[in-house]
Amino acid sequence: MRQRKLVNSFNSAIEGFFYVVKTQKNMRLHFLAAVMILLLAIYLHIPTEQVMILCCAISLVLIFEMLNTAIEHIIDMLTETFHPMARIIKDVSAGAVLLSAVNAFIVGYLVFQTRLDLNIGKGLLKVLQSAWHLTFIAIILVMSLVLFAKMFFHKGAPLRGGMPSGHAAFVFSCWAIIMFISQNNLVILLSFIMAVLVARSRVKERIHSIWEVLAGAVLGILATTLVFQLMQ
Repeated sequence: MRQRKLVNSFNSAIEGFFYVVKTQKNMRLHFLAAVMILLLAIYLHIPTEQVMILCCAISLVLIFEMLNTAIEHIIDMLTETFHPMARIIKDVSAGAVLLSAVNAFIVGYLVFQTRLDLNIGKGLLKVLQSAWHLTFIAIILVMSLVLFAKMFFHKGAPLRGGMPSGHAAFVFSCWAIIMFISQNNLVILLSFIMAVLVARSRVKERIHSIWEVLAGAVLGILATTLVFQLMQ
């Protein structure tokens, strides 16, 4: 029961994030910029400590944008007519978002300006050929596609049920990664069997239909293959 409540809490949190992304243009722009900046940090092989600082600055922008949306909705719900204080509250919350964005810009500049004199082409090629980074990018891409697909089909919760199966996408993505980086046929076969067993359990427990599991498996394999073929 406690585990189910925890899953429901995560589902509610993810749905709240999706709502802000779907309804707020600024949030979509900030989120897209955040993804591009973090990918650039990976490509340029920025030190882990600096990436952590960058993540904190980016997270602040997204958090303040979500809080700003929540405050605006509360004000609109409580006031039916124009009130000067309501406008001040909205302006202050918007100012907090602006301040966090300026802070993120300064942090980003300080992090990336030390890398401007590097040979980006060679550095990018070296990082992209790293199996660890390819694995990370592939898994992030697969899970992002799963979440956005569930948001598109409006079926199931972000972490349970729906089209496609996130578990199937993840395990078959891992199997595809093992195929690309392993030379051991036995390991590849065993990982495939494990992926099939996980996918079968989702159907057996009536969490997903066969088509949802197949869609997740195909999505995981194709997205992972795309990453390894384009970047290796």
